[in-house]
Amino acid sequence: MNTRVVVTGMGAITPIGNSVEAFWTAVKSNTVGIAPITHFDTADFKCKLAAEVKDFDPKQYMDPKTARRMEPFCQFAVAAAKEALETSGIDMEKEDPFRVGVSVGSGIGSLQALERNEKRLLEKGPGRVEPLLVPLMISNMAAGNVSIQFGLKGKCINVVTACATGTHSIGEAFRSIQHGEADVMVAGGTEASITPIGVAGFTSLTALNTTDDVKKASIPFDQDRNGFVMGEGAGIVVLESLEHAQARGAKILAEVVGYGATCDAYHITSPAEDGSGAAKAMEFAMKDAGITPEQLDYVNAHGTSTHHNDLFETKAIKLALGDHANKVKINSTKSMIGHLLGAAGGVEFITCVKSIEDGYVHPTVGLENPGEGCDLDYTMHEGVSMDVNYAISNSLGFGGHNASLIVKKFTA
Repeated sequence: MNTRVVVTGMGAITPIGNSVEAFWTAVKSNTVGIAPITHFDTADFKCKLAAEVKDFDPKQYMDPKTARRMEPFCQFAVAAAKEALETSGIDMEKEDPFRVGVSVGSGIGSLQALERNEKRLLEKGPGRVEPLLVPLMISNMAAGNVSIQFGLKGKCINVVTACATGTHSIGEAFRSIQHGEADVMVAGGTEASITPIGVAGFTSLTALNTTDDVKKASIPFDQDRNGFVMGEGAGIVVLESLEHAQARGAKILAEVVGYGATCDAYHITSPAEDGSGAAKAMEFAMKDAGITPEQLDYVNAHGTSTHHNDLFETKAIKLALGDHANKVKINSTKSMIGHLLGAAGGVEFITCVKSIEDGYVHPTVGLENPGEGCDLDYTMHEGVSMDVNYAISNSLGFGGHNASLIVKKFTA
């Protein structure tokens, strides 16, 4: 397993920009993409804020008929995959399509299709349910539609691990290339769950912040944090073997060197209180990468802005990194874009690559007073210009799923 795996393309649809360049420009200006929900009437809802994708027109990425046969989570995935493939410079006419695979996950699939057809079922009877309900709704259709749109005939999988989906999807793509199952993998996560049942469900779980103040809604690690903000979008990357990338003269953005995955086996929503599961995922990723904690420059934390996550993830970072936990730069991209659920890991992986490329670690926006037990360097107030050679991205999902990816500055 000496196959080196590199990143050659990236695509993003986010609440603060519908391309990687637009997203990263907004990140560097500390833009917060949280606003009152427009997708539905929130008059009866306690939670009225979300981080919606703005000004997205699927017809810019696919023909109108194709767009109509996709729900938003699939549209976002195809749009981000299009950008990722274009920036990678891959010419599919010159590739063996059976060596180009897809690993794109969604935590939920389409709640929109489910809500729409439940209404039809109750009001008009079972005969009026849409013929395409099932293929519109099921979560694997993001991966399926990406493969169909771009003619990718290799391994095509859909990892579903709630909020760890995007990170696991990229990790499993990394492994697929390492094991020789593919030369190229289009990988990441996508989500579009800002719907009445989605918001009501997470609100009933007391997982969402119900404040009306957009600047205080998503403040990871802050003493006043009080739940996450629902986001939506997609983060997709092109991974390929170094040999394949070099053979076609690709521009290499970064190298993926480590992947760790564990389960807390503890609780359906709460992370393990001692942080042991998430810590072990980080340790496995570092072992995979062949590095020590001291070599990590930057941690892109899961950092959801819930009390339990931020406290227990802080414990996990301390467990995994030891003394170095006090020296490493940590931040949460969710402070700007909310929680993209299954797409979070994809967009946060892109953030790590851009941080390496630009030598810049963004701040945890809105963090003013770290909460009790949250005593590490979460990059408050201003971003920091610094060399980033190794970055780790963490994702923790309901069900106890933990995943960590390590990406490094590429050197030949």
